[in-house]
Amino acid sequence: TVDSYPPFAVLTTPLGHAAPSPFPQPPVLLPLLPRYSRAEESSSSPVDLPRARPLLAAMAPRVPSSSLLLVGAALLLGLAAGAARASNEEGDALYALRMRLSDPNGVLQSWDPTLVNPCTWFHVTCDTASRVVRLDLGNSNVSGSIGPELSRLVNLQYLELYRNNLNGEIPKELGKLKNLISLDLYANKLTGRIPKSLSKLGSLRFMRLNNNKLAGSIPRELAKLSNLKVIDLSNNDLCGTIPVDGPFSSFPLRSFENNSRLNGPELQGLVSYDFGC
Repeated sequence: TVDSYPPFAVLTTPLGHAAPSPFPQPPVLLPLLPRYSRAEESSSSPVDLPRARPLLAAMAPRVPSSSLLLVGAALLLGLAAGAARASNEEGDALYALRMRLSDPNGVLQSWDPTLVNPCTWFHVTCDTASRVVRLDLGNSNVSGSIGPELSRLVNLQYLELYRNNLNGEIPKELGKLKNLISLDLYANKLTGRIPKSLSKLGSLRFMRLNNNKLAGSIPRELAKLSNLKVIDLSNNDLCGTIPVDGPFSSFPLRSFENNSRLNGPELQGLVSYDFGC
């Protein structure tokens, strides 16, 4: 019977044609096609995008979540390794300073070279990226010299070594500290000349070198420090004249007092800046 077949359409003999044969004819079966609305039939789009999306998504290449985790972990490890290298270099520079200094009060006991990150050391301040931005050993009763190794603290903003017993010269390498804002070396026993290289510290706002034994003339190059707000060179053994260009035009004379061989503001064109040296 027809009922024994799958759902198919049965084509019977149309009215008006010849009578059917006395022998039963098998029905002609055609598969039933899906029905579409007139709107769907008239659509010019060859692909039904809403229905095709699941298929397209299944065909799209999939990146395993484990691969994404590995990529993220590699990036984090790379960043951590970069920070560790910077910390190691800065730690080496600070430990080199410690080896130069005598520390009767033990203020540098925490400066342990076996610790990778110097940000855990006392008197050292770091930023959120674990870079050393401040060294504060003011009034610590340490003695010795300042080495050129400090120039490796390229992110340093504040160098506070005031009121100690430091001797020797100010390293010219400090001129490499491009981010330095404050240089406080006052009340020590520093000798020699003020390095001309300090004129490269474009971010510097405070320079206090007073109460030392510095000699020679005030470098004219320091007039290039357009951000300099405070300078104190008093109580040294400086000679020559005081610059009048740039920020020096606004510094009070007390910033230069008690330098017995300093001859006052420079008279440009009349007196050499190193007159009396």
